[in-house]
Amino acid sequence: MKIEAISLFKFFVLVISSSLFLLPTTSYAENKVGITKDLKSLEITYAGKTVVIERIQNTKNKLTNGFAKTSRVCPPFCVQPISIHPGVKTIGEVELLAFVDKQVKDGSGLLLDARLPDWFEKGTIPGSINIPFSILDGGLTNDHAKKILRLLGAIEKDNKWDFKNVRELMLFCNGLWCGQSPEAIRNLISMGYPANKLFWYRGGMQSWQLLGLTVVKP
Repeated sequence: MKIEAISLFKFFVLVISSSLFLLPTTSYAENKVGITKDLKSLEITYAGKTVVIERIQNTKNKLTNGFAKTSRVCPPFCVQPISIHPGVKTIGEVELLAFVDKQVKDGSGLLLDARLPDWFEKGTIPGSINIPFSILDGGLTNDHAKKILRLLGAIEKDNKWDFKNVRELMLFCNGLWCGQSPEAIRNLISMGYPANKLFWYRGGMQSWQLLGLTVVKP
């Protein structure tokens, strides 16, 4: 499948050749719309470029893109529950930034955009890589899915999988009404991925942009 092949190639390139480091920002005094009381912004090097993650400073700014839309036909665009699996922790923006600051920085975790490539190309959260949910369909019967597991640190031996050293993953998609990242998480768990190494940013791109946080085009 063309989409799967392109996405897998991007995954290889981003994981192997891109670096991501968080640095303390020096522009706190100029930043009036902070992320939290103590955190104004974060600087990262993403795909070779410096990106500052911060909120839009214009206090009159409003969404005008597709994420300003409030109502979509359900199904398929149905509101997701707060918890999608007992072992998977649902998190917010502050926790996502902390994950990028620690797990992504030290290589023990990955921030995964589970949307299809055309959505990813329109804009994503800085620090993320694209593994479309569709690549994981079919679980262990899908060769692409098995390649992904190996890249994430799983080891296959004698038709058995060892997930002891896999990376922690934080997944997201378009928003509270999007089922793509939940499906990716369910597929990962069905293949044996430890639920306690999976995190879900339920708010996704819509909540991220509602808060005026930085979006990048990969």
